Parts: sequence; structure tokens; C-alpha cells
Amino acid sequence: MSLYHKVGFVTFAQNTSQVDYLKLAYLQAMNIKQTQEFALTPCAAIVDAETNKLITDNHRRAFEYIIVLDTDYNSKASDWKLANECQIYDLSPFDTTIKVESDIWFTRNIIPWLSLLDKQDIVLSTGCKTYQGHTSTNRHYRKFFDDNNLPDVYNGLMMFKKSDQSKEYFDLAKTIRANWATVSKQFKHCSETEPSTDVLYAVTALIYGPERCTLPTADFFNFVHMKPYVQDYTPGVAWHEMLMNNVDGDMLRINHLNQYYPVHYFEKDFVTDNLIEYYEQRVGIN
Repeated sequence: MSLYHKVGFVTFAQNTSQVDYLKLAYLQAMNIKQTQEFALTPCAAIVDAETNKLITDNHRRAFEYIIVLDTDYNSKASDWKLANECQIYDLSPFDTTIKVESDIWFTRNIIPWLSLLDKQDIVLSTGCKTYQGHTSTNRHYRKFFDDNNLPDVYNGLMMFKKSDQSKEYFDLAKTIRANWATVSKQFKHCSETEPSTDVLYAVTALIYGPERCTLPTADFFNFVHMKPYVQDYTPGVAWHEMLMNNVDGDMLRINHLNQYYPVHYFEKDFVTDNLIEYYEQRVGIN
């Protein structure tokens, strides 16, 4: 069987009272169908029982796998659905998983990147990009990382294989999360009573060995992060209302600049019903 038939994209799509993550993941799955190497590049959405009740025939056409969480950990009663992220190794149906946050947009095929990452069983992206294509130097969101010399990892884009090495990493992450009240006391200026996924994965990488789970020299394995301070503007106005932007096919342009890295658009209302309908027509859903 070809390598590519063993590869798939996985995202978490647990709705909250504020965000329809299933809608974002649905758009992403159609976007993946249009941009990746094969039209049938498989996509999996991990949902909880409540979100699963919202699944339609259109969702089933976009996702090859809809995986319902058996164990919803502590996030069932929370609007901060982070507790389940470290289950992804156990839940992914693929031999090689490209894990992405549901508000990531692809403008080009990234499957060939896998051959360049093949020497490691797990690779977390490090650092992030501005829409101008530069590595962001703004550390507003990374003070805890800098204070504690943590690897500058982002869970928004990562790759892992089914292997003993990857299982070791995610088992360690689950252990750290379960013991966070104790573990967090070992770090300076830790204000997180529940670790964000980036923090959890950074602490895990520190203990596991950054050289085993990151490739900082692989600058291509990265994404544009449209969070305000990363882009050096003050929060208050959504970037897509402040900066010129348009979608042309699958290409997203921001201030007339083509985005060749995946784009973590961050502002959830970037996804409109018109954009959903545009992709449904292109993919042939509906």
C-alpha cells in the first residue's frame, strides 16, 4: 500500500458555547480535499457525544472518520476543551498522523513534507510565522516558555507515527497532565491551573527530549499564526476586518501577499456560511 494511503489529517472538533468547532473542522476537511496530494486524503474529526449529535450527511461526506470520545476527561463541563488532546495517539486511525487545530487553512500540498520528516517518529512544529513570511520574534504569548527555557513548540501542527517512541511521548503527556498540580510547582511563574496544550506539550518535550520530537531546522514545517501580538498589532479588531484579504481558489491572500504556509486564522468568524458554501460547491458536497 502506498505511504499516502496510510497518512491522514486529524483534528479535534468539540463544540463549546462560544465556538462551533465542527463548522471549522468541516471547512478544513473540504480544504484538505482540495489542496493535498490526493482528492481522497482522509480526514478524521474527534468529537464528544454532544457534538456528535450535530453530525449531518454532509459532515460524513467530508470526514472519512468521525471518532466519538469514550473518555471526555475533565472537559465535559468546561468551555476550554483541551483535556482530551493527549488522547490523540490512541484515537488516530492512521499510521502517520498530521494533527492540526481545526482553524488551520491550507493553501498548498504539504504531504511531500513527510519524506523530509521521516527520520523522526514525532515532530512538533516550533515557532510560528507572520503573514509576511518571517519567523515571529514577538514573545508576548511565550513568557512562560522563555522563563523556563521550554521548547518553543506549537500543537497547531504536528506529525507522529504509530510507534513505541510516539506512544512514549503521549503517555508521558497524559501523566504530566494528570499530575499537573504537582508538576507545575517546578516551573517559574506558572499561572495555569490547567495546562494549555502548547504548555503541556512543551513540558513533555523538555522531559522526553526536544531533539527527539522537534526539528527546528525544518523551517518549512510551520504555520502563519494570526494571533494579534504574533503579527505585532494590538488586539481589538479582528485581523480579517483590519487587513485586506481574499480567497482565490485555495490561496489566501493577506495584504496582497500569498500565504504559502498553512494559516492558523485564529478568528473563528473568519469562517462564513458563504465560505462553507463555496467549498461545498468545489468539493461536490450538497
